[in-house]
Amino acid sequence: MLLTCGEIPWCRCVTCDDVCVTSTDALRALFGYQGVIARTGALTRHGSDLVSLPCFTAEFCSALIAASEASGGFAADPNDPVPGHELSLARLSPLLFENLESDIGERIWPRLQEEWELIEYRGINDAFVIRYDATTGTALRLHHDVAQVSASVKLNDDYSGGTLEFPRQGFTNADIPVGHLLAWPSLVTHPHRSTPVTRGVKYSLTIWFELPIVLD
Repeated sequence: MLLTCGEIPWCRCVTCDDVCVTSTDALRALFGYQGVIARTGALTRHGSDLVSLPCFTAEFCSALIAASEASGGFAADPNDPVPGHELSLARLSPLLFENLESDIGERIWPRLQEEWELIEYRGINDAFVIRYDATTGTALRLHHDVAQVSASVKLNDDYSGGTLEFPRQGFTNADIPVGHLLAWPSLVTHPHRSTPVTRGVKYSLTIWFELPIVLD
């Protein structure tokens, strides 16, 4: 949600409508990877091969949104068959991407292996923030990903529409809390789409885990 300056360290202020850095805590959260990790919670199964678990704090999600907006780097890749307004974390901060890759591999991946024992952690192919704006009716058409495992983290919830839908599984992420990671096997079994945002701006973090392929 939109907060006044000082309510969180780094926010979009309702008084000046700008990104405001009010302390170094947000910088530590992003680049020092401090105050990022949510309390450990149960892994929840959602039908056929869809699982969720706590991943990031709400404060980190807010800081990531503000940093992404401040960068001015959101853009659609003209070569992407499913284009969205995206910003790669590796572009925003290589250090943040490196910390995320290490953290997910050590903290989250072992829990996913309990569900899918044959998956192998080969790092993160890409992790990017997607921005969906009600003024443009941004949506993503039905598609599947080219990765080993895909994941999505809801970064905010003060918007309407913008639901991540899995038609084959009859599931949506409408009730997934901010900061929780929703994961599923990539490729043909889990086609998904995002419905248009009708109010506000939606932000989510998408993570594609590298396929276990060794190329000569």
